[in-house]
Amino acid sequence: MISITIIAVGKLKEKYLTDGCAEYIKRLGAYSKVSIIEIPEERCPDNPSPSQIENVISKEGERILAKIPKGSAVIPMCIEGKQFESMEFAQKISELSNNGYSCFTFVIGGSFGLDDRVKNSGILKLSMSKMTFPHQLARMLLLEQIYRAFQINTNGKYHK
Repeated sequence: MISITIIAVGKLKEKYLTDGCAEYIKRLGAYSKVSIIEIPEERCPDNPSPSQIENVISKEGERILAKIPKGSAVIPMCIEGKQFESMEFAQKISELSNNGYSCFTFVIGGSFGLDDRVKNSGILKLSMSKMTFPHQLARMLLLEQIYRAFQINTNGKYHK
């Protein structure tokens, strides 16, 4: 069975997001084992300097790297990543599975983004959109797209 890990900086705060994520995690249970690892956000002053921002990104990056499962296909979410249509994303997941990956780790950074070390650890950089989304909403969107990919790959009825 495929294992999906989502490493995310910060906790979900809104009930609608926790409920939505829980629903997709439940649905994904038929296809994979899903785990969410929340990394604490590094504290930062209001109006931080560039060096303070870099420090935040670095410390969060260290915490993320320590939590990545060994042998996992790491897929960091970042603005410079590749954008896929849902069918293409499903095909990519299938391709990676066929190439021997059974564990996928998606990484969602904090409000300042991801450390380059995390980005460079990935086999694929993924972007949800050219639009900017709160990283909490990105978690639910990602779970939905992973579920959709499994539905596409198993000829399910969800994707139309």
